[in-house]
Amino acid sequence: MMNRYLASGLLLVLLTVGCTTLITQSTNVNYDASKKHHTAEGFRNNYPHPTDQNFWKWQWERLTQNTVAKAPTAGWGSVLPSVKPDVTFLKANRSERTITWLGHATVLLQVNGVNIITDPVFSARTAPVQFAGPKREVPFMMTPDELPDIDIVFVSHNHYDHLDEGSILDFKSRFPKATYLIPIGLKPWFTARGVTNVRELDWWDSIELAGLKYTFTPAQHWSKRSLNDTNRSLWGGIVIEARDSANRADSAWRFIYTGDTGYSQDFKDIAARFPEGFDWAAIPIGAYEPRWFMRAQHVNPDESVQVFQDLRAKEALSVHWGTWMLTDEALDQPPKDLSIALKKYGVDPARFHVFKNGESRKI
Repeated sequence: MMNRYLASGLLLVLLTVGCTTLITQSTNVNYDASKKHHTAEGFRNNYPHPTDQNFWKWQWERLTQNTVAKAPTAGWGSVLPSVKPDVTFLKANRSERTITWLGHATVLLQVNGVNIITDPVFSARTAPVQFAGPKREVPFMMTPDELPDIDIVFVSHNHYDHLDEGSILDFKSRFPKATYLIPIGLKPWFTARGVTNVRELDWWDSIELAGLKYTFTPAQHWSKRSLNDTNRSLWGGIVIEARDSANRADSAWRFIYTGDTGYSQDFKDIAARFPEGFDWAAIPIGAYEPRWFMRAQHVNPDESVQVFQDLRAKEALSVHWGTWMLTDEALDQPPKDLSIALKKYGVDPARFHVFKNGESRKI
């Protein structure tokens, strides 16, 4: 009988993680010939990786070599603990700086009275439909009803585990005043769903909202949501700066969410733009096996620590793991590999945090 993960992969053909690029005939309406990451058809990475990616080879390995990690008999909840955040506090809070991990790449950040959420996904499956595809393996510890009033929604790119239609439509009605910060090329998708308060950003574009500065940063990744839109919209991360009362950049509190990414020179470039470093960084640690296939788009924990060091971050939050079975490593493997990498690079484990599902902290 076909492995359920293979079945999900076949259903999602080229829509979620990893696939071969299809040639499209469309024109990039945002094309700027002066920017090397722009192409007439869409966008490309600053430092393209040599790659032997082949989606069908990966699926064949899964079927014939049984490479997909197995879940514990008692379910993932037995090895991935969950905790309910203090919903009442978070709803009322407009003074304390907090960070809450809501699974995968969904992070609730409260800074200077502003409520920010990254890549909100509150659907059970990361797929074009909700009756098939990767299913959430751990419980939701916070629902959209329990969120504080969201001011800023950041979407890093258009993959289904980061841009979820059901969640965006829900947010549209629950948080009508929210502003959506999105990569260039994604505005038509939002407009078609009646979400109009969007600000499209290109790499290194900055915008100031509600006293905070946001800068869209490059990452080593790609975009695709249907069979003919490969790399037509951009991808990346976000830097959030909260400056002091004198608006001094050298005393700002800085946070970066890198977005989905493989390892590249981009992080040293980001560090050069922000030489003071970062107080906190949300860095992916999961969805990295098999390496021959995933290395061009997802860092493994060893590379996650390199990103941490490149960015000169004081502390990090581990994201993009422990929620959906998207790749071949076990859901609880990333923290184990992260522990090895931290020791290898001599980084204090207390600086690179692995939160429980739903965990919230004052920072």
